Parts: sequence; C-alpha cells; structure tokens
Amino acid sequence: MPSRLNLNKNYSFNKSKIMKKKVSIVVCVFNEEETIEYVLQTCHDMNRDAEIVVVDDGSDDKTPEILSEQEKKIPLHLVTLPENQGKSNAMAEGAEHASNEIILFFDADVTGIKKEHFERLLNPLTEEEPEADMVLGSPSETLINYRVNPFRNLTGERALFKEDFLPMLDQIRDIRFGVETYINLYYQAHGKKIKYTILEGLTHPTKYKKTTVGQATMEFIVEGGQIADVLLKNYDLILKRIGTSMEERGDAVKESYKKLQEELNERIQLLLRNNG
Repeated sequence: MPSRLNLNKNYSFNKSKIMKKKVSIVVCVFNEEETIEYVLQTCHDMNRDAEIVVVDDGSDDKTPEILSEQEKKIPLHLVTLPENQGKSNAMAEGAEHASNEIILFFDADVTGIKKEHFERLLNPLTEEEPEADMVLGSPSETLINYRVNPFRNLTGERALFKEDFLPMLDQIRDIRFGVETYINLYYQAHGKKIKYTILEGLTHPTKYKKTTVGQATMEFIVEGGQIADVLLKNYDLILKRIGTSMEERGDAVKESYKKLQEELNERIQLLLRNNG
C-alpha cells in the first residue's frame, strides 16, 4: 500500500495545458456482493487506460472474496478498511490513493453501465480547455423521475480534479452521507463550475430493493439527518456561496434591483394618483 499523500504539499496540475489527462476511477463499496464484480469489470473494459481504486469499507458479506478474485483478473488498487467508517471517509481514502489528476467516483451498486456514461462524465474535464471543474452524472433509472428529481445533485457518479478535492479531505471524513452536500457547497462557495448530465440507462437501486422496508426507511432518516447536519454546520460555506453568486452576477443583479425599484415607484405613484 503506498504512503499517504502529503496534504500540505502544493499539488498544482495545470488544467489548461494537460493534453491527455489521466483518470483514476474510485469505487467505494460496502456489502455489494451482487454488483461489485460487474461494476469493476465494466469500468476496466470501458476504460483500459484508467487506474481503478477500490475502497472496501468494512464489508462483511461476500464482497471481500469477490474483490480478492478481481485482483487476479484486472489491475486494481484495493484499499481494505477494517471496519465500516462511512462513505465520506471511504471517498477520502480513495482520493488519497488515486495517482492521477482526474478522479471519477463511481457507485458500486449500479447496473446498465455504458461507454457513453464515462464519456459524458469525463469529456468536460479532459478537454484541453475544461468546460467544468466537476461533472455530476445522474442515473436515469431511479425511484424519482430524474428530470424532476430534487436529489440528483447528490449522485455518487461525479468526476473532478484531484487538486480541487484534496483540500477538503479532513473536513469530509466523518460526515458520512452528507458528503455530496458538502462537496457541492464547497465547489459553489469557491466559484467552481459544476456541470450536470444525465446517464441514460444507468440504474441505481433504491434502498427498498436492497433491504427491508423498515431498514430502508430508517437509513433514509439517518441519511437525511446527516445531510441536514452538514448544512447547519457549514453555514459559512452557504454564505460564501451566496456571495460568490452575487459577485458573478453582480451587474445583472444590480440591474434587476433597479428595474424592480422603478416598477415599485411607478405602482406607488399610480396608487397615490388613484387615491388622491
């Protein structure tokens, strides 16, 4: 196992000058014996030049045995954690062990993977002049229609530059399922460009298909609490995000306020005339 990255080091990849950017696909897994072999094999077959990093977050089903067999079949970097520490910590571990300048986080329980999914996630970052700092890919086959799904920005399929992700590792380790919310807030607060895309045909199972109704409901409640906790504890990021948005749209916002003020003045004058 390679030594951890020095987070105090200045990692500086010039995004605009890298002609051929290399990719590390990070798959965080906990008890996904039904799908993990398919996901890893497909990721490898469709991305031969990519590094594959797998973080086993303390699985206690057949996942460890499957991963051991996969190590013999395809080149992958396996990181095994002794006990389950949550998705956010697994993502941090995966990022630390990733060798390349672009990281693609990919769920371990999806099906219907297509080559075009990787292209839609990675192409905006691998261009000579990247059109985004992070790409979020929403599976089309979910419980809620993806076109109106309010949770699509919490997707597990996301591609980003490692240099942007490393500074937040210590902040995300213990926030578990609040990790996507924090990452999104962090990027927005720092003026990073986020691109959204739909991954047609990709299926992400609901918790109700993976466990009992009672257990699934309890997990949803716990995850909702973790997301809410992230929002409450990171109010500074929310304020910074608003400030960044106002700066970016400064002139447009000022113009809108001016027009609104003029319209209000006109209506006040009209009311005064009608009641005079």
